[in-house]
Amino acid sequence: MKNRLRKQYESKRDELTSSQIEEFSLEIANKLLQLPIWDLEYYHLFLSIAEKKEVETEFILHILQGKDKNVILSKSDFNTRELHNFLLTDTTVIKNNKWNIPEPAGGIEIPSEKIEVVFVPLLAFDLIGHRLGYGKGFYDIFLASCKPDVIKVGVSFFEAEKTIPELENSDIALDYCVTPHKTYVFKK
Repeated sequence: MKNRLRKQYESKRDELTSSQIEEFSLEIANKLLQLPIWDLEYYHLFLSIAEKKEVETEFILHILQGKDKNVILSKSDFNTRELHNFLLTDTTVIKNNKWNIPEPAGGIEIPSEKIEVVFVPLLAFDLIGHRLGYGKGFYDIFLASCKPDVIKVGVSFFEAEKTIPELENSDIALDYCVTPHKTYVFKK
C-alpha cells in the first residue's frame, strides 16, 4: 500500500511544470509566515532535490535569513540512516552527494536537541499528520533524536490523504503541514 501511494505521488509530482513548482513553493513559503513558529532560533531546512520535483526551499531559506535565524542543514549517512546537522554560514560549501542530494560539505555541527523547528520533506501526508517519505526512515530517526517539543512542519504540493496506511511505531507525526492552498494544524 505505502509503495503504491509513493508511486502515485511521485507521478503527481512528475506532472508538475517548473513554473508550477516555483509558484506553489512561493505560495507555501508565504503561508508558512502565518504559523506561530517564528520566535525561535534554530530551524532545520532540507535542500530540495530538483529531479525529484520537491518543494523549492530557497523561498523558506530567504525568510529564515531575513529573520536572522540559525539555519541548520543535514548531511545524510546512508550506513546509519542518520542526519548530521550543520549550521549554514557564509562559508558553508554545498555539494551534491552520490544520490544527488545537496548537502553541506562540513562545518559547525549542531546537536539535534538544539533544533527547535524542522521543515520536513514528504511525498504525502494524512488528516492527522502522518507523513509518507521516501521509505528510508532518515527523518523518523532524526526527529526521534530531537527534543520532544520540536515543531515539525511538512510542506507539500498536494492536499492530505484520508489516512496513510501501514504506520509503524517509529513514524513521527507532523505538527503542521502547509500546501499552496491550505494549512493543516495537527498540534495537540
